[in-house]
Amino acid sequence: MIALFTALTVIGTMIKIPLPTGAFVHLGNAVLLLAVLFLGYVKGSLAGGLGFAIFDMLNGYAIEAPYFIVESFIVGATAYGLFLLYHKNPTHIWQIIIIATGTGVVKLIMTQIKNMVRQLYLGMDFPTAFTTAIFSLPATVVNVVLTAILVSFLYFPSKRALATIL
Repeated sequence: MIALFTALTVIGTMIKIPLPTGAFVHLGNAVLLLAVLFLGYVKGSLAGGLGFAIFDMLNGYAIEAPYFIVESFIVGATAYGLFLLYHKNPTHIWQIIIIATGTGVVKLIMTQIKNMVRQLYLGMDFPTAFTTAIFSLPATVVNVVLTAILVSFLYFPSKRALATIL
């Protein structure tokens, strides 16, 4: 199951919609969230992190691969913590939306920190680095919204399908 969700994360990340900023929107975050919800924190985060790392290595972003493994575990911890609020058994779409939204907020914070640190490393002062990093967030916001929508629609049918298969 880890290998399956790793492969799905790679494929989901390869399905990318370019934005005018040069960034792109993809489906990998939705797969990571589903992996955490179906496999648990460690296995789901590992699957997502490995999927992002493999995508990065295959597409010229190898320098970012370690970061995305770490980010997957931080975002995965948030998702799993919110999942525990519903005793690992959410029964309504609004519960999945809450899990996805909370996870998305952490994803936005992680992206802001990563982009700000990158700008600080390049020599910017803190206020300039912070402001510059904010301008990189629109793609992440779109990814977060897309993830919440997709997971809300996919969670319950996928849960039934996995229960039937397993």
